[in-house]
Amino acid sequence: MNGLVRRVVNAVRGGRERVRGGVIAAPRERDSWRSYPADGLTPQRMAAVFKAADAGDLTEQMALFEQMEEKDPHLFCVANTRRLAVTGLAWRIVSASEVDADGGFDRPAADEAAAYCRAALRRIERLDEALQHVSLAVGRNVAVAELVWELGADGPVLVDIVPVEFSRLVIGSRGEVRVLTEEQPNDGIELPANKFIVHAPHAVSGSPARGGLLRASALAYLGKQFALKDWLIFAEIFGMPLRVARYEPHATPDEKRELLDMLRRLGADAAGVFSKAVELDIKQTRVPGDTNPYESLCHYFNRELSKAWLGQTLTTDTARSLANLGAAEVHDRVRRDLRDDDIVKEARTMRRDLLAVLTRVRFGAEVEPPYFRREPERPRDAAGFAKMLGTALNELGVRVPEGWARAMLGIPGASEGESVLQDLNRKE
Repeated sequence: MNGLVRRVVNAVRGGRERVRGGVIAAPRERDSWRSYPADGLTPQRMAAVFKAADAGDLTEQMALFEQMEEKDPHLFCVANTRRLAVTGLAWRIVSASEVDADGGFDRPAADEAAAYCRAALRRIERLDEALQHVSLAVGRNVAVAELVWELGADGPVLVDIVPVEFSRLVIGSRGEVRVLTEEQPNDGIELPANKFIVHAPHAVSGSPARGGLLRASALAYLGKQFALKDWLIFAEIFGMPLRVARYEPHATPDEKRELLDMLRRLGADAAGVFSKAVELDIKQTRVPGDTNPYESLCHYFNRELSKAWLGQTLTTDTARSLANLGAAEVHDRVRRDLRDDDIVKEARTMRRDLLAVLTRVRFGAEVEPPYFRREPERPRDAAGFAKMLGTALNELGVRVPEGWARAMLGIPGASEGESVLQDLNRKE
């Protein structure tokens, strides 16, 4: 239709829900415009940016967060470590019948819904890109992606999931997320049902503008930038030895200027030619072993950023740490606890805004939607895990889901008709 947005309305049949087709948050020319609030940032300017975000205007806050990660390598590192701990894991769709074995819902219908959602998501080429965009909410505290529907033979079909630019987001008077459009460039529109994935994992008092890790990191980021600036000035002035030349009382002004020029070149070239009448003295500006206060400040703020994002410092500051291996393992478990919490919050959002929507649009509201699960990390000691699994099954009678056990061992299921290995110890 020559690029025009098609609005698809599915007639309500069998309890199916209506959806809106096309792309609402289509890219605009102004989306490429950027402001740079981190340039020359002061505490007063930072407070003004946050107050504007609390009032609903997220533009400057999102631009600030983007620059913070771009300008601070340590912040960039810990932020990506936190996000990749989740997005680096494989994902799968699990039927509600596997999660809730005693549920009172239609189990065959739940299995059919899970199979449909798996097939629908396999068709989305940019799904991983959308999941990575959603993971940016760990930091910015809100991330939005749009579901793009088209009308198929059997009703609406999900054809794409498009990340929404952070500059397009505003907060309404009730604390709800809204999207700026050409028709509503200032206040934005209320998000239509079944149309957007909204991930806000750390909202404070329900407000997506507050509570994000980047907001908690802002003061440490600002302090570190001040320390770096002063450190560079200090290095420029006192980093090289002070060069002092003494001239004879009868030296002419031209000879003095020539001597000064030679001293300047000596700093850059580390070589110079002086008359025997010139007394040259090079003074060290720093005594070996002195503590650099600016470097200490930068390390302090780096540790604060690590604690905010990873809950610990020993996995990011091992060069300066004197802790033992046991303490490092405890700190790493803290980091895994944060990852597990991020996984739970991501799964809740994906089930609510994606899988439940796919299920309602296709089968109606009475069918139980599937669950979004990240694959667990495989145990390092596969033999020990297999032994523990055998004990749980054969001695304790624990009911272990086959899919989970296969994922932990990294063993895929055999397809129909595929040759499989046989147990050589089994007696027929």
